[in-house]
Amino acid sequence: MASMKNHDGCMELQQLRYAVAVAEERSFTRAAERCLVVQSALSHQIKSLERELGLILFARTSRRVETTAAGEAFVIAARASLEAADRARVDAAAAAGLVRGTLTIGMIPTVTAIDIPAALEIFRRAHPDVRIHLRTGGSEEFIAAIAAGDMDVAVLGLPETQPPTGVASRTIAREHLVAVVSSRHPLASRRRIRLDDLAWETFVDFPAGTPGRLPSDLAFAEHDVPRDVAFEAMNTTLILDLVRRNLVIALLSPAVVPQGDDLRTLAVSDGPTRIEYLAWSAFNPSPAAQAFLAVERGDAEG
Repeated sequence: MASMKNHDGCMELQQLRYAVAVAEERSFTRAAERCLVVQSALSHQIKSLERELGLILFARTSRRVETTAAGEAFVIAARASLEAADRARVDAAAAAGLVRGTLTIGMIPTVTAIDIPAALEIFRRAHPDVRIHLRTGGSEEFIAAIAAGDMDVAVLGLPETQPPTGVASRTIAREHLVAVVSSRHPLASRRRIRLDDLAWETFVDFPAGTPGRLPSDLAFAEHDVPRDVAFEAMNTTLILDLVRRNLVIALLSPAVVPQGDDLRTLAVSDGPTRIEYLAWSAFNPSPAAQAFLAVERGDAEG
């Protein structure tokens, strides 16, 4: 009898996974491919689930699949149940000294304070069963993802006056941004300047409103210096290429500017300061997140 209950429990979880897959793929064929089963078996399990519930979860024809109102409510609860089941397995393994599950790391485009590949090399050797997902994006996006439980750890870059809220964090770097100009620029021979010296320059920067842009905007506003941002980009390689062509200047972390004859970096005495933070869940960090934080602190064996 116990074995039958275990079998039924596994089948129920399988049905939940099938239902979530159908809802997300909007196709029984693609859902079956994703779940690595034949379509007839997946369809049978969905029909069995609907009979048991007495509800139609999916409106379907031979060409179209849509989630019904009942199905949408069911899939929300199904996702939560699957996440709880997955976390239960991960926590049980962690209690036995094993780290499993997934580790999702968010990285801003200008990470300078942590050598992520080196940290992951150590982490991977210690915890080979953990699947690692790397995501790039913005700090605010990452803070929201950590708070929602969709991300484990992130490297953030924020203005000095706006530390992260709603997550646990620690400062890993504090840096003064430098002006980056082409070697052909009139300021290229200078070593130190002030924001006033840049008042009539044309800039490239990260998109307006993003944390990568905010330290510079705040600095110029605080000193009442005008600034013309004619180009916006999220990719530092593109930003530097525009500077090389002497189209614009930029304010960046000195760590992301390569050494070479075509670029110059100038200290800005009253320029912006950016803080890099390492952030994680303040509520319930996963075992994988805790293990990565230990590696980053140097607590794990290399």
